[in-house]
Amino acid sequence: MPEKSGGSPPENTEPDKTDRRQQILDAALAIADERGLDAVTMRAVAARVGVTAMALYPHVRSKEDLLDGLVGRLLSELTLPDPGKPWQDRLREQARSARETARRHPAVMPLLFARPAVTPDAVRVVDAFYQALLDAGVPDHEVPRVERLVSTMVLGYIVSETSGRFAAGDPRERRALLTGVDLPAHRRLLTHLETRTSWEAEFEAALDDMRELIETIASRAATGSDTAPPDRLGS
Repeated sequence: MPEKSGGSPPENTEPDKTDRRQQILDAALAIADERGLDAVTMRAVAARVGVTAMALYPHVRSKEDLLDGLVGRLLSELTLPDPGKPWQDRLREQARSARETARRHPAVMPLLFARPAVTPDAVRVVDAFYQALLDAGVPDHEVPRVERLVSTMVLGYIVSETSGRFAAGDPRERRALLTGVDLPAHRRLLTHLETRTSWEAEFEAALDDMRELIETIASRAATGSDTAPPDRLGS
């Protein structure tokens, strides 16, 4: 009788479901970086991965699911701060990390304004934010509102910076286009408006302002002047 061959059975080289989803999201991010968000289609992602579009559906249920996953993939690049650090340092680290991520993926960052945080990577980032606000003394019922306020400021700034809203051109050229228009506030602020701005310094100053706002909200709670959720609909 012939001898049975020894050794282990051949390894399965096919990626498991988690790895394949990660591969798909990496491909979607690469396409967005190269050609913009509009280029991220199921067909384009499938071609980048090397499979048919139908082969994506066991891993991403739809284009909406793909975009939600892309938000999580983007947020996975943010540094989660050491929970043992002071809350001020943790929030500043998260904001700086978001700014660095926006510089790497400027075309994708606006997606954070359009999609909720629903994947584990995305929710972990928000949870760290919540914990920092709780540690700052922000009342439980205020934490979601304050998180939305602060994260919208941070994301709005960095998206404006990376998308070109904060143009690097000479501000006097823009002012010349408004010749003959009655702009009293612009005239008063002319010297300041024509001063070159350090976006780095302005971003850090904005974070200082946000820290002071959070401290004010926490202080109201500590003195008993904020004991109940606000009437969101008015009276």
